[in-house]
Amino acid sequence: MGLKLTSRQQIQLAWLESLPMKFERAHRVIELIAVHQADESQVRNLARMLDELKAQGGSLNLTGLAENFGIMGTMLRRTGGHQIKVRGLRELLAGAKTNWEGAIRRASTPEAEAEDGGDPATP
Repeated sequence: MGLKLTSRQQIQLAWLESLPMKFERAHRVIELIAVHQADESQVRNLARMLDELKAQGGSLNLTGLAENFGIMGTMLRRTGGHQIKVRGLRELLAGAKTNWEGAIRRASTPEAEAEDGGDPATP
């Protein structure tokens, strides 16, 4: 019997496969921010991308990633110490990549079917 993924898992996988390019883009902008070479439009575009990723992740029931992107957006917009902001964004990006790997693993593993076939309320 072949491995069968649910439609939800297939949609999640399709979205998750688009994230590596966005991780690279975020990494580039964060490094530009670190050396004070990022202009305002690059920072705004990154914030917009993070907001979109948060909304998309939430709609696909990938709450770990969605929360991570939301916190990154908040960190990007906050005022205060420049070094703290850059370090926080780097750590959150690393956390997003870790969450992404776990989400890929979960989405690509077929869900176990109910083997008892009976009433779920019956013990």
